[in-house]
Amino acid sequence: MEHADPALLADRSSVVIDGSRHEIVRRAGTDQRPIFRLEGCASREDAEALRRSELRVPVTEAPALQEGEFWAHELVGCVVVDGGEEIGVVDRMVALPSCEAIEVGGELIPLVRDAIRSLDVAARRIDVDMRFVRGN
Repeated sequence: MEHADPALLADRSSVVIDGSRHEIVRRAGTDQRPIFRLEGCASREDAEALRRSELRVPVTEAPALQEGEFWAHELVGCVVVDGGEEIGVVDRMVALPSCEAIEVGGELIPLVRDAIRSLDVAARRIDVDMRFVRGN
């Protein structure tokens, strides 16, 4: 399961779960592991019914991105090349313990300076150094 930045939940008054907006009526826990009580969720059974549901914050309500930042979903479908050779397209972005990576045809490419020559979200193109990725 992929986890988003907990900062996306900071100072929110509501979240979207399974396509429905739910108001947050109480907060507990920590910034890294927040606990919310949601409107209409009054019992343990109500809470259990939401277990493993996807909790979302609409992109239009998320904090603004800084220069050079992007959302993970914006990379999906980008063409990945190694110089002039096409490697494939991004299937998804994966959060690893030490960095994020893109998955291209089952292969993970770390989003680190040595592996990524250029990343142009607007052009839908990522140039990678597969020698670094594969250790050749």
